[in-house]
Amino acid sequence: MMRGMSTSDAGVRVYDDPVTRGREQKAWYWYEWAQSAFVTTVSVVLVTPYLTSVAENAAGCPDVTDANPCRTSLDVLGIPVSPGSAVFYVVTIATVLSFLAMPVVGALADRSSSKKTWLAAYAIVGALAAACLFFVTGGNWVLGAALLIVGNVALIASLTVYAAILIDVAEPDERDHVSTRGWAFGYVGGLVLLVISLALVQLLPFGLTTGEAVRICFVLAGLWWAAFTIVPYRGLRDRPVTETWSAVTVGGSFSQLRDTFRHVRDYPQTLRFLIAFLFFNDGVQTVIAVAAVYGAEELGMKTTYVILAVILVQITGIIGALVMGRLAANRGAYRVIRGALVVWVVIVGIGFVIPAGSLPLFLLLAACIGLVVAGTQALSRSLYSQLIPLGREGEYFSLYQACERGTSWLGTLVFGLVHQFTGSYRWAIMALVLFFVVGGVLLRRVDIAQGIRDAGNEAPAVV
Repeated sequence: MMRGMSTSDAGVRVYDDPVTRGREQKAWYWYEWAQSAFVTTVSVVLVTPYLTSVAENAAGCPDVTDANPCRTSLDVLGIPVSPGSAVFYVVTIATVLSFLAMPVVGALADRSSSKKTWLAAYAIVGALAAACLFFVTGGNWVLGAALLIVGNVALIASLTVYAAILIDVAEPDERDHVSTRGWAFGYVGGLVLLVISLALVQLLPFGLTTGEAVRICFVLAGLWWAAFTIVPYRGLRDRPVTETWSAVTVGGSFSQLRDTFRHVRDYPQTLRFLIAFLFFNDGVQTVIAVAAVYGAEELGMKTTYVILAVILVQITGIIGALVMGRLAANRGAYRVIRGALVVWVVIVGIGFVIPAGSLPLFLLLAACIGLVVAGTQALSRSLYSQLIPLGREGEYFSLYQACERGTSWLGTLVFGLVHQFTGSYRWAIMALVLFFVVGGVLLRRVDIAQGIRDAGNEAPAVV
């Protein structure tokens, strides 16, 4: 096959020379650096406990503790909502909206000669939403909820386009390497801003309060996201659309998604893996989403300690991914993932019994999460790639991303509902065991070797 990237008259993808590809790949990495600021500093660490405190203020409960729980509810369209659960419902709404928007986002990107423009546009919208969280004060939780929804939808839309650009800038044999380097580079970027945020919240310079410092961190994350997006926007090049496409419509986009679902039914092992992935990935994503508020609200950890825990997750995540990759080379990704799900159940159990105020156990829990979180996701993706029929890689990975990003809402919904009915974050996090158990049971039913044969692929030395 000829090298380079565009599409020839014969329909063969043609790639640029290695030097040109290398320059674009370096530019592509920088978006991982840019968006990680929002993911780590805002989504994972600061916004959940902060917006929860704003919701508690709105409900008239400014000083919520285990001994003094909030006994009033927020009125949302006539529905009583626990202020401690409100942010999880917001995350659920954002995730569902992202799933609904994803087919349209993908169709627009496929039909555009400037994917980088769409990438930058979504990034700017998300960055503005992040920065505007600065104005969420007092009991104005509705503004915070709206901005969080906009930021999350914009993030997932940008990542959909970002993943599509990988195919433009890297040959098939390069994609694992390029994708992994981008992931690592993003973790470094997230760590850098987290350290800055930790220093700001810890030192409280210029007489800032903790709340003011957190709000400034929101602005820094938005500026970081927008500023570093300039690098891929300038470094990536536009590519002409060589196909004749019909106009983008919501109905047409969802029709395309339905066609993919119908096709995957011809590969039962692939479909079984996707269903199992839906469950255990939902558990993984929910643990990540609720860890900060669990540490702050249930365990009584200061914001500084929560940020420190996330930094620890970032560092051990890199180590864990490398270790799990080596284990997979010897034992096979399938066995390692199943073993990781057992570890996830143990982690949730540890979280349930940790006494409030125990910083060493809280940091140990964070380290354990880091050791399995990145490896679970990375190996799931590589194992799934073995189950994809030749020639439909992009289509099937779009379905995988829809499953990964667009349907991981049930866990946050269950977490919020359990907390609302029990008043306990401990029982809410314990409910997440269900997702890992169901996912593990369903994964045991997947015959990976048969799935690889059905897809017409060559089986690796160790499955």
